[in-house]
Amino acid sequence: MLLGVLTALLLVDIVFVHRRAHVIHVREALIESIVWISCGVAFGAVIWMEFGHAAFGQYMGGYLLEKSLSVDNVFVWAVIFAHFKVKREFQHRVLFWGIFGALAMRLLFIFAGLALLDAFKATVILFGLFLLYSGVHMLRTHDTEFDPTKSRALAVVRRFIPSTSESHGSKFFVTENGRRVATQIFLVLILVEITDVVFAVDSVPAVLAVTHSHYIAFASNAFAILGLRALYFLLAEMRDRFRYLQTGLGVILGVVGVKMVVSYWYHIPIALSLGLVFGILAISIVASIRADHA
Repeated sequence: MLLGVLTALLLVDIVFVHRRAHVIHVREALIESIVWISCGVAFGAVIWMEFGHAAFGQYMGGYLLEKSLSVDNVFVWAVIFAHFKVKREFQHRVLFWGIFGALAMRLLFIFAGLALLDAFKATVILFGLFLLYSGVHMLRTHDTEFDPTKSRALAVVRRFIPSTSESHGSKFFVTENGRRVATQIFLVLILVEITDVVFAVDSVPAVLAVTHSHYIAFASNAFAILGLRALYFLLAEMRDRFRYLQTGLGVILGVVGVKMVVSYWYHIPIALSLGLVFGILAISIVASIRADHA
């Protein structure tokens, strides 16, 4: 059922909503964000009806965690698009195809993570300590800058896949001088996939702190990821207005890390975890808005 719903939503998006490349303005992005969030919450209602309120709480906790921790990823996309001078009307195409790689990676990470937890229960402590370290590192560095020119993975791709520095609209491959070469926009797609893997290293263990169900973990990740494209067009130009957001995300990672470590001995209620995450996120956003208008 889940895969069918995801496929249908993606088909509607690419066939009807974004059939033609165009610049997505704030109003359209806001409407799409509301629609995607509504879809995510609606599927949560399905989870409730099928598996009960406890499963619904786990789903919403995972959804909120993935959504909040992915905001930094949105800002990194903005840096990548700006560096390669990708026109706004072509950015959605890159993010659309990037979604497939992101979903596949999350599914792989979730199954691998849960396999480790099932085989070695103490792994939950290691995951928790890793999240705690990531949170402290985020608080100390306040570094969300990403330099695409320093990506080793991109250098490897360029070494094995011939590419062109010329812009060819939304095409991923073109023929130049009789040979097939990758365009700049294809390299951008590769970088988008790489950054998602990097951010998944933090977000997947965080979601596994909320639920040990493969289905719920993947469903919450999938619906949060589907809405990231609209969120990007809504927030990409507003990074400087959320000066305390990274601090909030660091605290959230720390709190989830502590919860994961403690869960080895004591289960903390989902409602409390969800309330803490939502509260921290809300405080960081409100503080940023107030500081921006001070």
